[in-house]
Amino acid sequence: MKPAAFDYVVADSIEAAVASLGRGDAKIIAGGQSLVPMLNFRLLRPAILVDINRIPDLAYVREGEAIRIGALTRHHQLEMSPVIARHFPVLGEAVKHVAHLAIRNRGTIGGSLSHADPAAELPMMAVLLDGELRIVSASGTRTAAARDFFRDALAVDLAEDEIITEVALPKLQPGTGWGFEEVARRSGDFALAAVAATLTLSGGVISQARIAMTGVAPTPRRANAAEEMLIGTQLDKNISDDVIEAVRAMVEPETDLHASSDYRRHLVGVLAHRALAAAWRRAGTA
Repeated sequence: MKPAAFDYVVADSIEAAVASLGRGDAKIIAGGQSLVPMLNFRLLRPAILVDINRIPDLAYVREGEAIRIGALTRHHQLEMSPVIARHFPVLGEAVKHVAHLAIRNRGTIGGSLSHADPAAELPMMAVLLDGELRIVSASGTRTAAARDFFRDALAVDLAEDEIITEVALPKLQPGTGWGFEEVARRSGDFALAAVAATLTLSGGVISQARIAMTGVAPTPRRANAAEEMLIGTQLDKNISDDVIEAVRAMVEPETDLHASSDYRRHLVGVLAHRALAAAWRRAGTA
């Protein structure tokens, strides 16, 4: 299959990209790793493609009060970034599971967040790490919390004339450990299920807990009830079992040709157990 005919615009500034989007029926193209297959299968038929690859200063990882990542930053840049390795090793680990190296060399963080595949790793990480997205349109700039940005499978809080330019991740507290677990049918496939967790210890007990999941719902999920159960505790077997049941209660996976709903629900519990155990172990040595 080949895409339907479209006009092609190369934007050299955010303002030019937003103006082109304002013409209607337009799509941003950056890495194109999700968009191009959809064009080829004619699942999308935009009248205009707006190429943003020549916009300067949209690919970066900057350290300040928060870690700021430009929308054109490639997945492999996150994978290799010493800043990410120092502050968000859980993100560095998750990115390694994104497809294959050729895809990670082209795919962008802005594209992954905007596309919002239900089994993608980066939307889950933005939710886990309480990310804030900077969004620009002709009317100005706004921010959106990652937890509110993902509305449904392939649907986000982004108007037709808006573009993500940056995601900001607040730094983790000292004494925080992390865990990431994923199962896919083959290396590089989308996850059947994936779980990421962070635990922060203070005085030998958990003072902050985060658990996020992907592949088991239309959008990335936080296991809020399970997180609350962990506060003020140590991770022993009984607590862990109760928490895992709370994690499973948060998801309603669909059955497809790859896995049944029951299998995915069971799997997310197994992965959560492993991720929390790893986070507890690393928090104790942080």
